Amino acid sequence: MDYNKAIEIARGIYWVGYNDEKHGLHSNPYLIHDGDEAVLIDGGSRPDFSTVMMKILQTGLHPDKIVRLIYQHYDPDLVGSVSNLESVINNQELEIISQKQNNIFIQHYSNVSTLRCVNKLGKSWGFRTGRKLQFLNTPYAHSPGSFITYDIDTKTLFTSDIFGAYGEHWELFMDVNERCRTCTTYSDCPLGKNGCFMPGLIKFHQIIMTSRNALKFALDQIRELDVELIAPQHGSLIMGKDNIEIVLEKLYEVRDIGVDGIHINGAEHVW
Repeated sequence: MDYNKAIEIARGIYWVGYNDEKHGLHSNPYLIHDGDEAVLIDGGSRPDFSTVMMKILQTGLHPDKIVRLIYQHYDPDLVGSVSNLESVINNQELEIISQKQNNIFIQHYSNVSTLRCVNKLGKSWGFRTGRKLQFLNTPYAHSPGSFITYDIDTKTLFTSDIFGAYGEHWELFMDVNERCRTCTTYSDCPLGKNGCFMPGLIKFHQIIMTSRNALKFALDQIRELDVELIAPQHGSLIMGKDNIEIVLEKLYEVRDIGVDGIHINGAEHVW
């Protein structure tokens, strides 16, 4: 795949992210285009604005067709480019959809768009074509206002930091095999692959998520959905129900997540 170009990952959904080979943390903004409207999910940081916008233009979409910016939490690698996007989109219909706990911070990046809360929207938003996005709250996975977005039409789930991963050897789609289900030798792949996705996945969730309970609450909701494609904000996408279930089971097994990984030894905190 040519990662210098926008890549269509499902009907009307484009990956417009970038491969950060230097830092090993790959951000994945997504564009959904349906009819004469478009939505941008987790639009990216300010330094990466030019890359994201270039890829949006590569899809053939004029920026003023973007009517919603969806931010699933408030980290600067998601919302840092809001003011740049607002200037280029230049659409009076443009609104920002997030959670009220996130909007407290997002308002410091945006000065023109109306901020909406997913709960007050009835946890859904629809294109004029009838295509609908559903929102599910995932508090403290990893921020108080975290949520995920489900495209009912393509069964694509945008999971924000959930299913995210660190990694030097990155590909857009995660290479999952049935033998991964029972594998525990993450440093020596029995299939002969150059690198395993699990160490980066485990480390990311241990550091980024607040607790095992918070992650489990989110995973339990995800398991109830009919999902064909997992599209996280970091790391690689996961295609296919069987592959998603394999990785889901692996995440349920992760221990020492967030505050659970702080082990008190006398007066000291050992990380």
